[in-house]
Order: sequence, then structure tokens, then C-alpha cells
Amino acid sequence: MERKDLLIIMPAHNEEENLPRLLDQMDAEKVGQMADVLVINDASEDGTANIISARGYRMISNVFCLGYGGAIQVGYKYAVQEGYQYVIQIDSDGQHDVSNIPILYERLLRQDGAGKRPDIVLGSRYLEHSKSFPLSPAKRLAHRMFRVLIRLMTGQTITDPTTGLQGLSRRAFSCYAQYNNFDVKYPDANMLMQMLLLNYRVVEVPALMHPRTAGISIHSGLKPLWYMIRMLYSTLAIALRIKGLKLDARNRAS
Repeated sequence: MERKDLLIIMPAHNEEENLPRLLDQMDAEKVGQMADVLVINDASEDGTANIISARGYRMISNVFCLGYGGAIQVGYKYAVQEGYQYVIQIDSDGQHDVSNIPILYERLLRQDGAGKRPDIVLGSRYLEHSKSFPLSPAKRLAHRMFRVLIRLMTGQTITDPTTGLQGLSRRAFSCYAQYNNFDVKYPDANMLMQMLLLNYRVVEVPALMHPRTAGISIHSGLKPLWYMIRMLYSTLAIALRIKGLKLDARNRAS
């Protein structure tokens, strides 16, 4: 079977309740005609692996749970090794509607007035025509805080700096696949800050998102507070490393 240019990567940890609906939607939208799909089974302890196998999707199973960032990076490394030109990452909990995939892909392929394509396309909850679900006050505060921080450090406005719905060019995901270029614990606004400071081209498109209907979010309970503290520290450290110490010249985009 001829390999596509686009690979969709989906990290999954104990998502047996959400995954069937998402895969049904992918089948209904005929995603397989435009992209290859890779599910990274991150040491799930439920029936996640059986569901993926029964549906015939490509799967990498981690022996140990690497966490969201580690699982995503496994997908980047696979995409580099197999020669894909574009990656779109979506969550396996059903929050990212499958209809977002062709929108992100079209934007990845579209050239600007200077004949250049974006390196990263973000699916935003805050643009006109976006449709999302109500967010907690803590999450909205985090979004505002990192929106301001990114604008102060880079001069660019990103409406949704923590979105996990992203499309990446080969240049972008090849950077992430390298050792020490990607936060395998909490890849979020800090990675976006890194790529903007390294001159990677980042754009946003409106996104359709749904609330999680089953399972446990990685941002449940008091985790959002810890996340905000850690992400603030990480984002500022990246800004110091790149702007102040200029330690990332080898990864700078031309």
C-alpha cells in the first residue's frame, strides 16, 4: 500500500471507553484516504490495545507508561523514520473532532504571500467560528497567562497556547524528535514558546472540540495548579535559554 505524506498520531492511555467512538468517526470521515493513522498505546491496562488491533490501525505499544509527551514523541520519531512530510496530532479521548483534520492539513499545505508554508498549525478554541465546551476558570486563567507571556517574549499573538490539536511540518516534528528538544512530561505552551523563538512559523485555525465523556483527564483535580506553576517555570527557562544564553542555534529555523 502506498504511504501517504500525512501521518495522524494519537497517544492513548486507558481509553477503551472513548476510542471506539473516535475510530468510528475516523472511518465515517474516510480519514484513511488522506492519511496514515498511528495510535501509540501508552502501556494501557484496559482494552485499548485490543480495540486498536481489532480495527486494524497501526499501533506502537509502550512497555512502560511514558506519559502524554513521551507517547507523542514516539510518534514524531516514527514519522521521521518512515519519511512522512506532515503530522497531525489529536487526542484519543474524543475532545478533538475528526473534522478538524482536513482543515489543519489544508493549512499546512497552503503557502503565504512569500511562498512559505507554516511549520505548525494550531487548532484554536478562541478564533471566530471555533466551537468548544466551557472551560474551568483555572484553565481560562492559564490560557490568558501564557497568551500574555508569549506575546511579551515573541511579539506574536497566539489565542490558544495550550491546544494539543496541532499539525506539524517535517521540519517541526523532526526538531521535536531529537533528544532534549521536547518536554516529554508536559509539552504545552513551553514548546510553543521554544518554536516561536527559534523562528518556526506558527499559525492558528478555528477548531471544533468536545468535552471528555469518559475516563480521567490528565488535568483533573489539583493538577491544573501544579501544571500552571511548572509550565510557567519551564516557559521562562526556555525564553532565557534561547533569548538570553542563545543555546539553541542549531535548531533555529531559517
